[in-house]
Amino acid sequence: MSSAEFSLIFDGGSRGNPGEAYGSFRLQRPGEKVPPAERLRFGHGTNNEAEYLALIAGLQRLHRELRQSGLEPTAVRLKVSGDSRLVINQVKGAWKIRNPRMRELHKQARRLLDPLGDVQLRHHPRRVSVRALGH
Repeated sequence: MSSAEFSLIFDGGSRGNPGEAYGSFRLQRPGEKVPPAERLRFGHGTNNEAEYLALIAGLQRLHRELRQSGLEPTAVRLKVSGDSRLVINQVKGAWKIRNPRMRELHKQARRLLDPLGDVQLRHHPRRVSVRALGH
């Protein structure tokens, strides 16, 4: 079985904290035309909740693409990057999750990540998110 490579960059925030929550992500296959970032509104939430929700939305998009193309999740190699140390480290299992709402978002993200063949999670500086996603 051949593998399919994807990269996912995500970012989220809120105007006020908590406040109007928003996010965006870009899901891309290496070597293909760079797609536009997908912009999202989440209602009321914190910066950290918005970061998780942007990640989850990107992973949901990936799973839709896999179903449409007939690719098996186990054949996927995914590189995920974001500027939230909290989300990246919690999803990796390196940091504890104390907040019940964050625990539920973490579970949602892990349910989407766990079936994938190879996942690399990486923190990047804020400027990378701004350049790639515009906020």
